Order: sequence, then structure tokens, then C-alpha cells
Amino acid sequence: MFNTYIYQPLFNFLVYIYQHLSFHDFGIAIIVFTVFIRIILYPLFYKGAKDQSIFQQLAPKLKEIQNKYKDDKEKQVQETMALYKEYKVNPFSPFFLIIIQLPILIALFKVFSNGISKIPELNPLFLGVVNITNPNFIIVALAALAQYYQSKISLPKINKSYKNLSPMEKMNRQMIFLGPIITIAVLFRLPSALALYWLTTTVFSIIQQIIINKHLKLSEIKKEAEKKNKQ
Repeated sequence: MFNTYIYQPLFNFLVYIYQHLSFHDFGIAIIVFTVFIRIILYPLFYKGAKDQSIFQQLAPKLKEIQNKYKDDKEKQVQETMALYKEYKVNPFSPFFLIIIQLPILIALFKVFSNGISKIPELNPLFLGVVNITNPNFIIVALAALAQYYQSKISLPKINKSYKNLSPMEKMNRQMIFLGPIITIAVLFRLPSALALYWLTTTVFSIIQQIIINKHLKLSEIKKEAEKKNKQ
């Protein structure tokens, strides 16, 4: 069922793009393919990016709750959940999105790692230079840098120095290095086609997050939530 309904359609789609839309450049085919996948899954990715922006803007309010009820953990949890409910945001939504996307990510991994050899008359050179059937540290490094920047813009803005942050805030800022490290560790020895896909989808995510962060305002979110509650 997995091969029939997920892997094979994605593989056939990639082959079609390679043969008809990429000038027989497999790297360009992967970029076009990734953009199409992001457009198809736009509602899922938009939901994740929107929630991330809301969490970012709610950070000062969450900090107030933590300080106000620092001696009453139960009340702190209640007020935090009430705040999430007020703005119609689910703190577990990122995990749900990962679970939903997991079969697709596994299929894409198979497409780029195993399916490459099955494409007839494949030109493996990207822009006539990089053989993306082999590992390429430059593309992996760019993917890791993009991953770092994506994590950085997702963090709440602070108006104090690093040494004055709470242990939790410090840990959250240190975690932005974890994604790039994992990216390098996972992709370093794999075909750079996978790294190019990851780089493209991360850049797409960065652009989407910047646009949402710029235009999404808490006041508008609250009005929308209140309107839904009245319906």
C-alpha cells in the first residue's frame, strides 16, 4: 500500500519533471519537484508556520505567567493552556504535523536514495557541475546553514543579554544548533540529491515563515478566535 499510493506516484512525478520540465538536469528536477510538493502540502506547512509565529509572539505572555505563578506549577499550567485556547493554538501541533508528514518523508527518502538508479538515461549533474548521486559537502553545509537560520527566526525575540536568560531560554537557544548538526550527520554520506531537496524545502520554509511573521498579528488572531467562539 505504501509503495502503491505514496512512493510510486512520487517517483513517477519526479521522473515526469525530469523528462519534461527540467532540461534533463536532475538537480533542477529536484528543486521543481520540491516546490510542487510544498505547494501540494501548503495547508499543512502553513498551519505549522502559523502556530510557530503565534508561539513566538506569545512568548512574553508566557513569561509573565511563569513569573506570576512560579511557585504554583498547577496554576501555571492552567493559565498557559487557557492562553493557548484563547488564541486557538495547539502546543502539540508540530508533533502532529511531523507524524502526518512522516510517510511522505520516508517515501521521498526512498525516491532520492534508491529511485535515482531506476531513472532511464539519467544525467546526474546539477548545472553541469555537481554529481548529485554522490555526497557533496557544500550542498550539505548549505542545507545545515538554512536549517540554522530557520530555527533562529522561529525563536522569540528578547531584549536582554544571553547571560540574563533563564536556563530554559538558554537551552532553547542552544537547541538551534542541534538541527544543523543532525542535518550534517544524516546527509553527509548520502546522495546529495537528498541534501538538495532538504535545502530547497528549508529555504521555502524560511520564506514562508518570514512572510507569516511579518503579517500575522496577535490582535488579529485574537479577534479571529473570538469570532469562532461566538459561532
